[in-house]
Amino acid sequence: MNIPENFTEFLYWIKKRTETLWSNEDDCVQGLYGAKWQPLTEEQIDSIELKYSIKFITEHREFLKVLHAIDKKEIFEYEDENGEVVLEEHMLFYNWLDDEEEIQHRFHGLSDWLFFDVEGGNKVWLKSWGVKPKSEAKRKEIFDEWFSKIPQLIPMLGHRFVVSDSNLKWKPILSMWDTDIIVMGWDFRTYLLNELKNHLDIHIQVFDDEDQMFYPELLPEVQEIFDQNFKYDETKDVPYLKEIMLYWSSGWSSFDMNYHPENAKIRPIVKTYIAEEEI
Repeated sequence: MNIPENFTEFLYWIKKRTETLWSNEDDCVQGLYGAKWQPLTEEQIDSIELKYSIKFITEHREFLKVLHAIDKKEIFEYEDENGEVVLEEHMLFYNWLDDEEEIQHRFHGLSDWLFFDVEGGNKVWLKSWGVKPKSEAKRKEIFDEWFSKIPQLIPMLGHRFVVSDSNLKWKPILSMWDTDIIVMGWDFRTYLLNELKNHLDIHIQVFDDEDQMFYPELLPEVQEIFDQNFKYDETKDVPYLKEIMLYWSSGWSSFDMNYHPENAKIRPIVKTYIAEEEI
């Protein structure tokens, strides 16, 4: 396998490889048989930026021009609590021409989701915020001031967001569950390999002697890209959000930092800072 290093060539490699897989009904994910990418024009991208008052970074614009979204939805099948089979449709990346309601919901919900963890059960409070006020109004004031400074976050799908700051050396894409935030890739190339790994045929089946069964493992070339992308580098940063990412032990791996002793297999979500409250 030869995965292009040039980003534009890589996007066309993604396009060809996914559409080839989706053209085979036996191999593709349910619901995606015959799926095709729907790229945007430069004019459409410019119009979207104006509509939402956003600015796509260069990699994101290139992604939108070559890939953007697909014309079908993935179908997930599961049994509910009554044993009934339920089918759910999930989009594979937002369609900026059709998914306005969902995109707006993601934009406008960010502040509420993060503040929920400040006031909810997790009681998140960052060291840089100072002593934690007893008053909820004061806590909200401090939070809002902090939130106003974070980089622009542009939704990709679900709880994935692009850190849209062209001044950053690295261009991370985040997965955000309230304040539990990890990096899915420090650039678009790694992120897309990560997000689309089930649509690219980039695994090999490896037999486990202990379990006596096969497990999928990333091809060595793909694993090397991940290993290189997530190497520790002091220039890796997500302004203002980095502190909240490192607040949880689950976020340390995004920066290739170790929270537990070497070779530890379990990384529980544990607070690294407990706030003192004002009287």
